[in-house]
Amino acid sequence: MTPTFDEKIEPIYQEVLSRNPGETEFHQAVREVLESFGPVMVKHPEFRDQRIIERICEPERQIIFRVPWQDDNGQIHINRGFRVEFNSALGPYKGGLRFHPSVYLGIIKFLGFEQIFKNALTGLPIGGGKGGSDFDPKGKSDAEIMRFCQSFMTELARHIGEHTDVPAGDIGVGGREIGYLFGQYKRITNRWEAGVLTGKGLDWGGSLVRTEATGYGAAFFVEEMLKVRGDSLEGKTCVVSGSGNVAIYTIEKIHQLGGKVVACSDSGGYIYDEAGLDLEIIQQLKEIERRRIKDYLNYRKDAKYVEKGNIWEVPCQVAMPSATQNEINGKDATMLVKNGCIAVGEGANMPTTPEGVRVFLEAGIAYGPGKAANAGGVATSALEMQQNACRDSWTFEYTEERLQQIMCNIHQLCYETADEFGTPGNYVNGANIAGFIKVAKSMSALGLI
Repeated sequence: MTPTFDEKIEPIYQEVLSRNPGETEFHQAVREVLESFGPVMVKHPEFRDQRIIERICEPERQIIFRVPWQDDNGQIHINRGFRVEFNSALGPYKGGLRFHPSVYLGIIKFLGFEQIFKNALTGLPIGGGKGGSDFDPKGKSDAEIMRFCQSFMTELARHIGEHTDVPAGDIGVGGREIGYLFGQYKRITNRWEAGVLTGKGLDWGGSLVRTEATGYGAAFFVEEMLKVRGDSLEGKTCVVSGSGNVAIYTIEKIHQLGGKVVACSDSGGYIYDEAGLDLEIIQQLKEIERRRIKDYLNYRKDAKYVEKGNIWEVPCQVAMPSATQNEINGKDATMLVKNGCIAVGEGANMPTTPEGVRVFLEAGIAYGPGKAANAGGVATSALEMQQNACRDSWTFEYTEERLQQIMCNIHQLCYETADEFGTPGNYVNGANIAGFIKVAKSMSALGLI
């Protein structure tokens, strides 16, 4: 069954298409959200009168800038930088920076649009934004990455601040990049403004659990989805795509909760270890040595590596897509369900195509969309902002407890909202509607701005 729009929402979507040509990922994100809004417009006609949907689909500000930098051989390169400050009804713009060659305005807008609703679900006072560049950190020296980050921040610095816009990391932007970016911001502004960036090092204003937060949060969310069905992650066979920060800590928390992750991947292919992945080996390869996942076979001879393989062909009960957008299509989703998958938790942003989402919803499995399931990262970023504002530092245990409670609250909100609007168990509708209503009410209260 193909979802349809409320007749009064269809023209809004068509306007989005005409105003934002060629931005396919943004179109996909907007459509997925708008498909949930028919019942909301019936219950809240004031949102239609105030044109809240039209306003929420248009960024408050879009910034595009040139990023010139010099490599180690003295050659000059030009990249493009972006910051889309999408919605600040709930608080300062909050969202990561992505450095990857696939980045263009449509990617940043899709991520920023998703961030509005994700941040609203956390219950914390943060708006939605996103940024990045088409710069590729792979194969670059530390000195080259430092020069690029300094050039990028030279322009970005005039647009951000702890009460205005607070970037963090995303794909291609980890602790190293955040350090270079913060150093340049401090150099330009002559201020130690720790709250202007999150994901900082622990020695200079960072928060414990921030590194683990997105992966841990996704696992907590899946555990909550299974709990309301009288089940848990205990004893479940799981597959996690990717092998970066999100994937690594998703694997760690699943193992702590009693599940067994048997496969993970990188851009070259995937590894399968029937006995369960050895997380220490993966961390050594990816976090310390920056090697390919196929080198896992050097340590575990019984494991298998499938070059350019499709990780979703591995039978599992729980799937955690944690790599990138649109990595699960309709065929993959059908294969997962056929092979016995009962739960999906999205650690990445929009990793499932619309066709894949329909397969999961029609199969009735526990499906946690990214804007709910992977909200743990931005939630802990907001906790880092709280610590910075108070000049405080919390323990790992206390911060993880706060994270777990936030994820439980997000699950409960999505679960109850889905039920209230006539689609029990549909976390897509629950997340979209709950996030939208919170932002819409704030926009209404603030007037026509």
